[in-house]
Amino acid sequence: MFSRWQNSGQPEPTHASDMAAQMAVNSGASLWGPLKELWEAVEGAIWSRQPESVHLLDLQLKKHKPNFLSLFKNPPKSAEQREKVRKASTEGIAIQGQQGARLLPEQLISEAFILSDLFDLGELASLELLLAGEHQQPHFPGLTRGLVAVLLYWDGKRCVANSLRSLIQSRHGKTFTLDLSPELVNLTTRFTDELMAQGLTKQILNLISDVNVTRVFERLQKERGLGNEKHRKEVSDLVKECRQSLAECLFAWTCQSPLSKDDTLALISHLETVTAEADGSLDRVNLALVMALLYCLDVSFLEQGTEDREDLLQALPLLTEKQYVAAVHNRLVEGQAWKLPGLQAVVQLAWALSLRALSQLPQGAALVEYTEADEALADQALLGGVFLFLTEGILGSDGFSQEEFYTRRLHSLITDFLALMPMKVKQLRNRADEDARLIHMALQMGSEPPSSLRKDLDHLMILIGEFYSKDPFELELALEFWCPSESIHHTSFTGSFLGGPPQRPPHKQVVLSKFVRQMGDLLPATLYIPYLRMLKGLANGPQCSHYCFSLLKTNGAPHGENRQAGVSGSLVSWEHFFHSLMLYHENLRRDVPNADSTQYRHPPIRGITQRELDGLTAFLQLLTTIITWSENARLALCEHPQWTPVVVMLGLLQCSVQPVLKAQVLHVLAAFGKSPEIAASLWQSLEYTQILQTVKAPGQKQAAGIEVELNEIESSCEEYPLTRAFCHLISTLVESALPVNLGAGLRAPGFQPYLDFLRDSVFLAFPTRAYRRPAEKWEVAEAVLEVFHKLLREYEPQPSDFLQEMVELQGEQVLAHKPPGHSLMFHLLNDSPTFSLCLSLLEEGARQLDTYAPFPGKKQLESAVLHCLCLLELALQKEVTFMDLLRESQTSLLVSPVEQLLQGVSAQSRRADHITNIARYLYHSSSNPAAAFQSAKILRRIARYPNIQARLVGDFTHDQAVSEKLMAGFVECLDSEEAQEGVTADDSDPEKRVARIRHETQIHILNLLITSLDLKGPNLGLYLLGYEVKKPVSSTNLQDPGVLGCPRSCLHAILSLLQRGCEWRTGPVLIKQAPQLAELCYQVIYQLCACPDTSGPTMRYLRTSQDFLFSHLQHLPFILSENEIAALSQMSWLMKTTAIELRVTSLNRQRSHTQRLLNLLLDDQPHTLHTDGETGMEEESRSVSGFLHFGTVSKVRRRLLSVLDAIDFSQEAPELLQLDFFERAQIEQVITNCEHVNEQGHTVCNVKLLRRVLVAEINALQGMAAIGQRPLLMEEVNSVLQQVVERNRVRRSLSAKRHALQSWRSLVETILTACPSELIPADQRQLIIRDLLLDLHDKVLSEDAAGELMPIVAGAVFTLTAHLSQSVLSEQQGAVPEGGSGSGFASIANSALHLILRKLLDFILCTGGGFQRLRAHLYGALLYYLQIAQKPEEPETLQTGTSMWERLTAPEDCFSKLQRENLAIIESYGTALMEVVCRDACDGHEIGRMLALAVLDRVLSIDRQCQWLVYLCNSGYLRVLVESLKQDDAALQTLLTPQPPLLKPLYIYESKIALLIRVAKTAQGAMELLRCGLVSQLVECQVFHMLPQNDALRVFGQRDPSGFIPNPLERYRQILLPTLRLMQVILTSTTTQHQQGAAQVLQWLIVHSDVIQSILHGQDMSMGALQELSLLTAIISKTALPGALEMGQEINSAVLMELQGHIGRFQRQSLSLLVRLVGTDRARYLKQIEDTVSPADLAEKREEMEVVMQQICANIMEYCQTLLLQSSAEAQFSLCLFSPSASEPADVSVPSARVPSLGLVLLLLKNSATDFFRYHDSHRQSLNKLERVEQLPPEELKELCQGLVSGSGGVEKIPSVQRNVLAKRRLVQLVNNRAKLLALCSYIIETCLFVIWRHLEFYLLYCTPTDPKDSLLPGYRDPSGSRGLSVSRVSQQDIEQLQSDVANSFSEPLQRKLLEVEGLYSKTRSRHTFIQALTRRIRGLVHHAKG
Repeated sequence: MFSRWQNSGQPEPTHASDMAAQMAVNSGASLWGPLKELWEAVEGAIWSRQPESVHLLDLQLKKHKPNFLSLFKNPPKSAEQREKVRKASTEGIAIQGQQGARLLPEQLISEAFILSDLFDLGELASLELLLAGEHQQPHFPGLTRGLVAVLLYWDGKRCVANSLRSLIQSRHGKTFTLDLSPELVNLTTRFTDELMAQGLTKQILNLISDVNVTRVFERLQKERGLGNEKHRKEVSDLVKECRQSLAECLFAWTCQSPLSKDDTLALISHLETVTAEADGSLDRVNLALVMALLYCLDVSFLEQGTEDREDLLQALPLLTEKQYVAAVHNRLVEGQAWKLPGLQAVVQLAWALSLRALSQLPQGAALVEYTEADEALADQALLGGVFLFLTEGILGSDGFSQEEFYTRRLHSLITDFLALMPMKVKQLRNRADEDARLIHMALQMGSEPPSSLRKDLDHLMILIGEFYSKDPFELELALEFWCPSESIHHTSFTGSFLGGPPQRPPHKQVVLSKFVRQMGDLLPATLYIPYLRMLKGLANGPQCSHYCFSLLKTNGAPHGENRQAGVSGSLVSWEHFFHSLMLYHENLRRDVPNADSTQYRHPPIRGITQRELDGLTAFLQLLTTIITWSENARLALCEHPQWTPVVVMLGLLQCSVQPVLKAQVLHVLAAFGKSPEIAASLWQSLEYTQILQTVKAPGQKQAAGIEVELNEIESSCEEYPLTRAFCHLISTLVESALPVNLGAGLRAPGFQPYLDFLRDSVFLAFPTRAYRRPAEKWEVAEAVLEVFHKLLREYEPQPSDFLQEMVELQGEQVLAHKPPGHSLMFHLLNDSPTFSLCLSLLEEGARQLDTYAPFPGKKQLESAVLHCLCLLELALQKEVTFMDLLRESQTSLLVSPVEQLLQGVSAQSRRADHITNIARYLYHSSSNPAAAFQSAKILRRIARYPNIQARLVGDFTHDQAVSEKLMAGFVECLDSEEAQEGVTADDSDPEKRVARIRHETQIHILNLLITSLDLKGPNLGLYLLGYEVKKPVSSTNLQDPGVLGCPRSCLHAILSLLQRGCEWRTGPVLIKQAPQLAELCYQVIYQLCACPDTSGPTMRYLRTSQDFLFSHLQHLPFILSENEIAALSQMSWLMKTTAIELRVTSLNRQRSHTQRLLNLLLDDQPHTLHTDGETGMEEESRSVSGFLHFGTVSKVRRRLLSVLDAIDFSQEAPELLQLDFFERAQIEQVITNCEHVNEQGHTVCNVKLLRRVLVAEINALQGMAAIGQRPLLMEEVNSVLQQVVERNRVRRSLSAKRHALQSWRSLVETILTACPSELIPADQRQLIIRDLLLDLHDKVLSEDAAGELMPIVAGAVFTLTAHLSQSVLSEQQGAVPEGGSGSGFASIANSALHLILRKLLDFILCTGGGFQRLRAHLYGALLYYLQIAQKPEEPETLQTGTSMWERLTAPEDCFSKLQRENLAIIESYGTALMEVVCRDACDGHEIGRMLALAVLDRVLSIDRQCQWLVYLCNSGYLRVLVESLKQDDAALQTLLTPQPPLLKPLYIYESKIALLIRVAKTAQGAMELLRCGLVSQLVECQVFHMLPQNDALRVFGQRDPSGFIPNPLERYRQILLPTLRLMQVILTSTTTQHQQGAAQVLQWLIVHSDVIQSILHGQDMSMGALQELSLLTAIISKTALPGALEMGQEINSAVLMELQGHIGRFQRQSLSLLVRLVGTDRARYLKQIEDTVSPADLAEKREEMEVVMQQICANIMEYCQTLLLQSSAEAQFSLCLFSPSASEPADVSVPSARVPSLGLVLLLLKNSATDFFRYHDSHRQSLNKLERVEQLPPEELKELCQGLVSGSGGVEKIPSVQRNVLAKRRLVQLVNNRAKLLALCSYIIETCLFVIWRHLEFYLLYCTPTDPKDSLLPGYRDPSGSRGLSVSRVSQQDIEQLQSDVANSFSEPLQRKLLEVEGLYSKTRSRHTFIQALTRRIRGLVHHAKG
């Protein structure tokens, strides 16, 4: 895809872009890729010590041997290749790993030829380099592919050189060892030996001569092969590194084993031609070669007497080859002069010392002819100025201090010279004494001293001083010069002399120590300064300084008598030094007559001469070194009563001496100030001597002190040593102590004047001053900024800082000073000069760094910039507290937050680019990691403010070049290879420190991204991750870097971090190497996937370009033993992302993706990971079941389960604090006060704050006792802090576990709910859920599982059980119901189900009282579980029933079996379980109560033995439940108010009643309920009186649009209906003691009769109303009977009358209801429902209504029947309910005053008979359909499903299997509905016949008709008081009419129909021939009467 290189900045033919062949080039370019791999293999084996790396290395070395044999040789050009490349644009060219030829654009080919000529390399190789360059271009923003190719070319060379160096370093040898495995060392030694034998040395030397930067640059310049400054720097760095590595190859070789004779001579001849740099030093490459030669000539290692000394002797050619010695000797003695005589002298001296050492070995006897010449050679070396060259040429080289073994070799050279050639040293001393005399004489005579004086001893001393004063590796080699003499008793200073008799020090040490002492005796003046400089070097180090201090102490005059003469015992002693200082001070003080500062202008002529100045400086430097290192020396000197050095020096500072000397004095004071004890007094002395004038004398005109020195003396000299030293002193003192009351009494106390001076005179003025030495400008800035940084770092804003405090001063009030940090904060929170200068410094710094050129003071500038960044970061960190306190104090200070100030406009660039400048430092992270780190920190702090984010994006993107650079900076920081996590915080090793800083920079950048992504776009996060910020985010199209000009963004960097190592078995490298970083990377990716805007593009990109999730999930679970928290968090984010992916791919029907991920997570069959990362097609097509079926293969753990295993549920809690001094409760309180919620949302304790509080508490203690106890107190504070750190860790660990478990749960739930169910077949699904459930329970039930994790587990258990139940049910429905009693349950075995139940019950029991919400989940799970054993609804076929015996002996079906076993398990838990469930049912959280009630209900329904019921009754829980109905009453009443209330009480009430109904279904339960007073509780409930008035509420119905909250009437029904049902059940259950129950219920009816009447009268015939009627009529039919009054107890007549009245009323209303339901109204009601209900639900609603209406009719007919039967067994005494008119009334709705006629009953009979046949047909049809569901046409199936699926389009989406299941379920519903209707119809027919018969019998046989005129009284009762019709109103005519009407109505056809009904139905159901008999009787009656 050439489009990806179109932006390469070179003109390119456009037609090339359509030749799209994906780059799969050996993008490796044989000159780069393979070499990079080689270097990785070498590094992996030797430096990282990875497992299996030796084998890899062996392969790579075999492959690359030619590259090493012909180092840096390029493949040659050839005409053939040239031709082939030329044709590539027309014929194409074959590329490795790709099919077919590939056409290349002309431009590319011409570039390839240029590159080929430039590097003189083969055309194909150069083409490959260019293609690789193109491929790598995104990593180098701003460079063209050609420039990248140049970098790659040199990078390849560098890899070879570095690999060679590492291989050589790993050899076994004499100087060092890397502790590698013997196998590896043998491999590398063998390999490098072969290379050496082939002439490696000469090759390296030739390359070092040929390759150099200037030559390379000249050639590149000619061909435009150099890009911007950064590219130039990178190329030159690469070339330099190549040369350096090659030179170090030789150095490493000679360190370990010697070179051969020819090679040594070649090395010498190379060094002969070497020249020095401009400053006289050697460059690094030559330094390495010189050191290589010195190691060649080294024999000092033989002294060490290691165990392999003999082998080393054998290998040493100096001892074994005489001609080797001869050749080298001749070359060094007689060879020509070298270009650098000093270098020649060094080599000669080294050779002389080797010869001297050899002569002392027994083997040296053979070489006597050469060893004799050692003296002469040494002389020659001295003549060549060997020591001077060692100092300037070798020590002066910048590479010297970076290699420990250079230092060691030079140390042995110096010490060997002193130890092996003592006579030479003596000669040098004698010559020096001689010279000193000559000089002295010349001075006396006043003539010039002779010019030919040699200064060898001076140079030697200066060399020793210089060499030992730098000790970068902390070797303290100078200890060899100090022999612990007897006078030192502090043996603890040197570890070797502890205990036991002191051993004799080695001879060499004695000689060296003698040298130091003797040189100091009778020291000639000329050697005074060199000797002091030598001592300064030798005093460098904690132990050396102590020895040096003692030496100067013992050199002092032992006797006091000659002190008066001013001559001390030795010139080099403390006594002498301090005495001289005091004398200087005395003399100079006299020269300052008064305080007037005119003296400053004209320093007196007499004073300190230059020589004295040098001497003093040398002494002060020595003093500084000693007291810097040794605290004992510091205290001893400071407290010395005679010398009083601090006083004398402060005195000197007031005298008129050169600034240089004053600066040196200030440095000494600073060294003294390192001890806090001294620092405090030093502050007071400083203030007292007014070095910086802080108090002006009255009338004094101009300033005095250091301010004048700075402004007048130093500025005019353009040198500022004094100012720098003063800043250094203040910096040290500020760190040690900052006294609050400084200067009290003379001025307002505090540090303020010093801060003002540093800020106004030093910092703000530094840019405008003149500097003779340019670097000094930045040194001043660095020194002063360091003080500011320290002050601000230590400052914590306090409320007291914001109060205006006054202090009294000489009688008047002045304002007190604020702490210095406060003042700095104030300046940084305003657009002050200080703030502006900081920002312009940052801009200057970024500009200078962008040049990539060295300049004087670069290091100091970088340091100053770093301090500026730190100041800004600290200000951002503290500003919130600062401004809060400021607001509270209501002080009139104006401040603005830093982040707003940073948006200001820069004075230099006239643009708002401050933040951009800060971000530019990220671009320089490779050279300046600390600045990049601070910059990232600042950006992260600013990123918290959403209003700034959008502006930032604008600032970052408005200039394309800047934007690219900034992006590249962020990416470079993230890509950093040197970053290392978990490096301990000790800063001793600079490499480790840098690695840690780089790592923390990455962390800050990722946190910046995470913070930004939470804010609304456009934000920095989106911009840095490569999303669109100018268009909608979702329109982003993410690409691999380079494709379509897409730059490399932070997202690419994050992915490449995570993808490293994904293809290996060990998994991503980052997870183990940098766990915290990996965790944040995963979090960023999760955030991108979870945010709706970024989700689409991100997931597409991850899925298609990266296959990210699959490749990472393969490696789950991540196990990190040492960082469990990070591993859990990594997995959490990854699992959450996976859950999103599964959901999205399922929604988008991307089945193959979903399938792959599911297989990966759920398989329990082992299958290999695909090494190539690509899966084969066949793998795609297998569904999970493909390899879930049990094979012979051993199972592996499902990946989801192994992730669960990785979450450890136990959590060790930190033990309690053991405190001796503090009060525990108070400490706990303090700890709580220090807690805060961190960014991750964990509550943690701020340990630093806690420490501050506790230490302040200790410091506040007064008295001696407290001081004595202090160490113990501090120890206890530490133990408290450790405890708190541990607590924080435990909290973090718990929260990580919670998070991981939560993510695991959401992943599992997504798999089970969101993924298409057919991807996991039901049998597999059940096994998977079984495994998950059992494992979850095992973990949570273990002894030490943490309670905090239980809620999540409970939630997961609930969902899993729900899915298990669903899966089993759907499997049974899908299965054909053959032989019902098979093994029964689906794929999951009963044993597994029992196990799940047991664990579930254990879990319920193990949760204590406090976990009710948690148990709610478990009850839910239990309910789902018990549902599994519920028998599905079976169709009612109306077939002849089996006999009772058959039913009893039939085999148990699987459902009953499982149910029985379940019950047995539940019973086995006994009352413990019952107690828990009952308790939860009675009290606690609403949902918990509802579920507990439901569980009770469920268990009672299967508990045939009634054990639970007995417990409920006996334990009193049932009574509690019944009595709680009273409390519910009040809550329920609130439900009926019009505004939508909380529905909780309603749900609870419904649950309770449901349980009570369940209890009442057994006679025992019902009796118990009556005993508990259930009905009387219901009688007292007021809520039933509150029947809402319907019309008023119609309006309300519209108010809740969701339809979720029912309107008040519906709510009322929800309360009433369950209650009615409950009473109905009680009435049914208590048949034996019917009376008692019936009486109580009647009582309820009577109390609520008004409500009941309005219901019975109601015109509303909606479904709800009909249900009310149905239940009411059922209850009335059983209670409102005359029998209810004869209850045995005495009732007075009034009450009786009232009762009779009520019952009569119920009777009338019931009958009038029948009138409404039988006639035409019925059709009207059914019509009415059609209008109100949607067509989809119509059929179902209609059926429901039919059932209810039939039920009401049946209830009323039953009532009539009961009334008739109760009134009398014989017809003649029976009461009459219907008037004797059998004509079918025209309008049946008779006004209720009239008695309904018998015709009504006849009509009902007819209708019922008709309905019966209609229902019967429909029942038969449905049954037929049910038997052949599979064959039904799709349309019909759809129609059947419609009733069960909500929504119109719902049916379309359902898969066909599911459709069949639904259709089947619907048909069963239909069949059973019809069966119910048939039963009702048949019952109504039977009762109607009975009622008609009784009435006819009475009317036609026993009734005496009366005259019509008597019937004027329309009374209801006859005088006899018989209830029913007054018979007196029946006339003869009526009876005749009745007879004929009945005869007509009760026609033959009707009779036939009735008999048919009996034949079809009643035969199997009720008493057979009942209808037949009654029909016969009625017929008989009618005809008989006729007759």
